[in-house]
Amino acid sequence: MTRKLTSPAMSKCILCYSCMLACARVNYRSHSVTRCALKIRTAGGMSGKYAADICRSCERPTCAYVCPTGAMAAKDGGGARLIKSKCIGCQKCVEACKINYLQFDDELKLPLMCTHCGICVKFCPHGCIKISEPKDGNGGEI
Repeated sequence: MTRKLTSPAMSKCILCYSCMLACARVNYRSHSVTRCALKIRTAGGMSGKYAADICRSCERPTCAYVCPTGAMAAKDGGGARLIKSKCIGCQKCVEACKINYLQFDDELKLPLMCTHCGICVKFCPHGCIKISEPKDGNGGEI
């Protein structure tokens, strides 16, 4: 079963970017919020609220199905994983993402892909982001 990232409490977000910085440091060895696998942004309009652009672990991940080399592999239970050594940088996965989540890093020549490691959850000071942990077929949150 796949871990799933959700953002159930974005009303508590203060746009501190702690989650994005943690992701960038741990997964991409970067200190820039431009190189991370989630994006926190304004929700738009006059509300002043924030939204999280995160991988939703699609049950049928189009990013995996369009990949010509198998670099994006569908995971049991939803979502996909990136096999970096197979990626040719064609960006078909980015174009196919139904929710426009995937971003391509021109320097790395790879899509910025969530591994569902949970580091963003650990560094969010207000619990805005959660990750479900599969337990005997039932999902629990950490």
